[in-house]
Amino acid sequence: MTDSAALLADEVLPAKPIRQWVLSLPFALRFMLATKPEAPTRVLGVVYRTISAHILNKARLTRASGATGAVTLIQRFGSALNLNVHLHMLVLDGAYLVGTEPPVFRRTPRPSEAELKTLVERLAERIGRALERQGVLARDAENSYLELDPEAGGPMDDLLGHSITYRVAVGPRAGQKVFSLQTVPVREDEPREKLERLTRYVSRPPVALERLDLTAQGQVRYRLKTPYRDGTTHIVLEPLDFIARLAALVPPPRVHLRRFHGVFAAHAALRGTVTPGGRGPGAQKAGRAGAA
Repeated sequence: MTDSAALLADEVLPAKPIRQWVLSLPFALRFMLATKPEAPTRVLGVVYRTISAHILNKARLTRASGATGAVTLIQRFGSALNLNVHLHMLVLDGAYLVGTEPPVFRRTPRPSEAELKTLVERLAERIGRALERQGVLARDAENSYLELDPEAGGPMDDLLGHSITYRVAVGPRAGQKVFSLQTVPVREDEPREKLERLTRYVSRPPVALERLDLTAQGQVRYRLKTPYRDGTTHIVLEPLDFIARLAALVPPPRVHLRRFHGVFAAHAALRGTVTPGGRGPGAQKAGRAGAA
């Protein structure tokens, strides 16, 4: 994970303002994203298009005249080894003007609370419509609910469902099903070490070994990063339950947990020009021009 974080900081993310966007999803959607390999791509496409459109609009640009970019880390875990699929996105805090040489970056102001509220409502509606078209979300006059084939599941679905809902019934947010969107900026003038710390954080593995130990009775004890409101500081699991938790956190085959969007995408025209690594179509074009 350290190598992955260093790669993002040294080769992909430019010395421009970066903002971390964190999107939490309702519990039912977390289960769907954990069990249907194609669902994260569909949902993430909606999320990036919505956020990038907001940034371009604030920069007074269109998709034809401007381009922004992001790197998404799909995390499948919560702080208590529970299954909690959510999105960490490192998004440019602005956009490049298309057609300028070199590309000119136009920074955008931070989003206001009102703008975040509008974005959350827009995301909820658009994700709902996308899942309806995909046939996994059905909507009646008052409610929306997932349509999952009960015969399509198996033992792993039982583990996933248990991992998601183990604390929902007794926690302080019992029964709530909400979207949540938060942002944290990384300023352009801050040291690159801070950006690398951020990339290490969003790329971290689900288990922090320094918080894991065994009790005298042979049970697995895991210290919470932040105590619960009721004062709980550790969770204690039987060894088999611990293995079941870990199994639920393993992504399905061929599901990539790191995604690149906009100018950071593999075949983006500006990728080679704006990224520190200089790899991509823009770099190849510049190289040919220099050789001529």
